[in-house]
Amino acid sequence: MSADYKLVPYGISDFEQLRKENKYLVDKTMFFEKMERAGNFLFLVRPRRFGKSLFLDMLESYYDINQKDNFQELFKGLYVADHPTKEQGEFQVLHLDFSMVGSDLENLYENFNRYCCNVMDSFIDDYKNYYSPRVVEWVHSAETAASKLNIVRMEAKKAKNKLYLIVDEYDNFTNNVLNVKGQRAYHELTHGTGFYRDIFKLFKPMFHRIIMLGVSPITLDDLTSGYNIALNMSLDARFNQMLGFSEEEVRQMIRYYKEVGAISEDKTEDDIIADMKPWYDNYCFADDSYGVEPSMFNCDMVCYYMSQLVDTGKRPKVMVDPNTMTDYGKLKRLIEIDNMEENRLRIIHEIIEKGYIQGILVSHFPAERIMDYDNFVSLLYYYGMLTIGGVEGELLTLIIPNNNVRLQYYRYLRDEYREIAPISTTQLSICYVRAAIHGDWRPLIEFICKAYHDTTAIRQLIEGERNLQGFMNAYLTLTNYYQVAPEMEFSHGYCDFFLLPNYLTYPMVAHSYILELKYLKSDATEAEAEKQWSEAVEQIKTYAADKKLQSMLHGSTLHPIVIQIKGYDLVKYEEIKL
Repeated sequence: MSADYKLVPYGISDFEQLRKENKYLVDKTMFFEKMERAGNFLFLVRPRRFGKSLFLDMLESYYDINQKDNFQELFKGLYVADHPTKEQGEFQVLHLDFSMVGSDLENLYENFNRYCCNVMDSFIDDYKNYYSPRVVEWVHSAETAASKLNIVRMEAKKAKNKLYLIVDEYDNFTNNVLNVKGQRAYHELTHGTGFYRDIFKLFKPMFHRIIMLGVSPITLDDLTSGYNIALNMSLDARFNQMLGFSEEEVRQMIRYYKEVGAISEDKTEDDIIADMKPWYDNYCFADDSYGVEPSMFNCDMVCYYMSQLVDTGKRPKVMVDPNTMTDYGKLKRLIEIDNMEENRLRIIHEIIEKGYIQGILVSHFPAERIMDYDNFVSLLYYYGMLTIGGVEGELLTLIIPNNNVRLQYYRYLRDEYREIAPISTTQLSICYVRAAIHGDWRPLIEFICKAYHDTTAIRQLIEGERNLQGFMNAYLTLTNYYQVAPEMEFSHGYCDFFLLPNYLTYPMVAHSYILELKYLKSDATEAEAEKQWSEAVEQIKTYAADKKLQSMLHGSTLHPIVIQIKGYDLVKYEEIKL
């Protein structure tokens, strides 16, 4: 193995550090010229952990007049080194990251002003050669961020200095206000004479170029009169692949580490892609790109996986980066804003039960309209909880992108169920061990079906197959031994659940399962039950014989199991002999 290979840049958002430490970098600099052509004032929404901060830091290094002499060193080997734009190294760059404002919502203005003042003081120090000593002193002595900005605006205009504003996480603390304190506090911040609205009014006439990134378009809509000149790139096909990794970019990374000997020969490129794809892939950010361009991987998740693989020789035991659990907390608060969650809960349940929902993506909307159907569905899309999975005119089919996101939905559902009828996850774990290693599957099915009975009986939920499917999804995914694939296609039909052994991490798992769930209404007759059972047996035999399924078993013993539930009672469950 080469001792000089590039390390995986997991968790690094400092472009200069990444280049000086010779970390691996996926080249996205070809989008600089596209951005310049698109307009001077740009706005982009992408889910968290999609490489936004690193991209913006790279933009700063590219346009910063103080880095002009370091351009070739920093960008050597990247697309833009051979295709520089006219504006490279022409700007004084003000880079604001509003995630740094803090979470103390009681002293928000003080924290916001202090942060912006510190950034402005640093800015004037960095570019003091372009201003008189007197101006530098004025900026330092001014007490508010607005005053400091106004001084720089006037003096930069006199000196014809070009200014570039980069705003990362523009909606971070405003979303926190909305999620934690509700719409009234949020409205005071972003409307009328709110200090956040006021600061945006200063941006428009001051900067030659502005790029703002965040995770939702709500705040921008509510600040419209303060900042109403931006081109929204969020749904623009030109920028579909600007953030995240395409499959080819992930394959290039794998090839690099295999070539330098950092990945063992027994782990093939196709195996690694097949392992990552169900968890991190499948994002599409423009309807015009659907079916035309490759889907995108979450780049931070890929780096999480690759850093584990390169450093330890093994893929992560837990495929979901634990840091993403903060996303789940935000989702939960979002649903419960102002205790008016009934419509939102209905949408969440529909997504979990069906795996998709249909709607129209809305490019912007105010916080007070968040409960509107298309707005809330759009917000889930912007948060990365849905992605484009089909296009029919203006109507989109929005799907759960991957297992990483699916688990966050199921976690929400489990929390809801546990409030009704708590179950022992330790006991469930024991049942999984018996099923995975010993092939003793009955305790697992009995345990989950009893939990379904208890929860449904207490809550008196509407009986139906969708409710059963959602419940089974929520609890079948409480294991790392299996990749649980609902509605997987085999032999021109869709198996309810395929429990595929996670053989790379748990080679001791010797048993795999396909489950066919059948639901009967409480008043169903015995003849109806027998007919349904016979049809299920024939279905599952067809699925089990599928060549694709057989190729995925990796030596494990397959158990085809039919489960029949009437109302909320388990009435029959058997392994079908092939």
